[in-house]
Amino acid sequence: MIEFENKENSAEVGAEIDESIQGQPMMVAPLSNGSKKLYLESYGCQMNFADSEVVASILSENGYSTTRNIDEADVILMNTCSIRDNAEQRVRNKLSQHNKRKKQNPELIIGILGCMAERLKKDLLEQEKLVDLVAGPDAYRELPSLIQEVETGQKAVNVLLSREETYADIAPVRLGKGGVTAFISIMRGCDNMCSFCVVPFTRGRERSRDPESIVAEAKDLFANGYREVTLLGQNVDSYHWNITKKGDVIDSEKPVVNFARLMELVAQVDPKLRVRFSTSHPKDMTDEVLGVMAKYHNICKYIHLPIQSGNDEILKKMNRGYTSEWYMNRIKAIKRIVPEAYISTDIITGFCGETEEQHQDTMKLMQEVGYEFAYMFFYSERPKTLAARKFEDDIPLEVKKRRLNEVQDLQHNLAFDAHQRTVGKICEVLIEGVSKRSKDHLFGRNSQNVTVILPRENYKPGDYVNVMVDEFTSATVSGSVVK
Repeated sequence: MIEFENKENSAEVGAEIDESIQGQPMMVAPLSNGSKKLYLESYGCQMNFADSEVVASILSENGYSTTRNIDEADVILMNTCSIRDNAEQRVRNKLSQHNKRKKQNPELIIGILGCMAERLKKDLLEQEKLVDLVAGPDAYRELPSLIQEVETGQKAVNVLLSREETYADIAPVRLGKGGVTAFISIMRGCDNMCSFCVVPFTRGRERSRDPESIVAEAKDLFANGYREVTLLGQNVDSYHWNITKKGDVIDSEKPVVNFARLMELVAQVDPKLRVRFSTSHPKDMTDEVLGVMAKYHNICKYIHLPIQSGNDEILKKMNRGYTSEWYMNRIKAIKRIVPEAYISTDIITGFCGETEEQHQDTMKLMQEVGYEFAYMFFYSERPKTLAARKFEDDIPLEVKKRRLNEVQDLQHNLAFDAHQRTVGKICEVLIEGVSKRSKDHLFGRNSQNVTVILPRENYKPGDYVNVMVDEFTSATVSGSVVK
């Protein structure tokens, strides 16, 4: 099973039901090529889910099949997230439950992967003794040998970070249900040292994957019935191949590929293959990228552009690398070049030293942009980050939560208004599955990433249909098929 963390100190308003955010369990179709059983859990971001598909592929080549039944597992692996404290606490609670199983079955191997694994390896292995195996994000190729080491009675750990590893040669095992949408990891790591973020320390330096392998993966997915891919990276706009960040070409006999060109190459795989991407960084979002979005119908008109705060002093403390003016310049460029695009964002309330006036700056910017979706969190200090070393986490929890509630209420209204504007309009929807509310209805998303509910009739996942919107909420819209 793949299970995603439910972020208790966060909220999303006006967004589709995204299982990587909402914590809904995703059942895995068992792989049948191995005699040993692997139970795999994934917490946190879409990148972790993509990594879990790589892990499943590596272990399937070494005699393991995935299982839905945790009680028959020989190995339990938890792909973890360190972005907020409650994510770590939830993993610890789950590890305690798994260790109760281990008392009944001493041969059971329990391991953690990913960001939390790298950050808390000593605590979990030696002090709390909750795990047998620890593998960081760049050590998944070593999992078979690490498991073998545990089977000899030893503890096993590899959290070394790499400047080269991209897993480009590994075909991920698609674990999500439906077989319509899939993730393609185009790069790993991050060079943006945002003061609140642990990612550069847990995932290492930024490196981009060979574009040929990315396009080949997209072609393979389309040939196997998938109709949408999401290009993933901590900062997709900084993707670069065969060129240094200073602009020097590495090999003159090979083409230079930046993110705009990569997105175009994937869009050209087939007009019926939708292309999404996540996440963009405001300081790197270029007009060239926007131009490619506007050029291709199958590149979805949706951009996730985190602002974090609308106040320049707080942005500087966060080390975001842009001002609110720069950010608004990018917003204006999006609305000029891709006017039909929907824009979502991330917002952190209660960052170190944030005043009421600075909080209001964020509210004002939200209103000015008119976000269709937002992912909102109150600040959670993470050890070893620049913010933890340099600033005092001095905003009381009740103030953080109150500001978060105010941001949520505003975004609820913005999302409601955005969805209201869709009534009477026709949108193209890619059907993804049966609605959770009614077996007589299906759900899918339009280009703008809005979840659309429609009558089931004779349609099936993977079909494109045109829907006339006639009802809406702040989270979804619904309507009838235009034939």
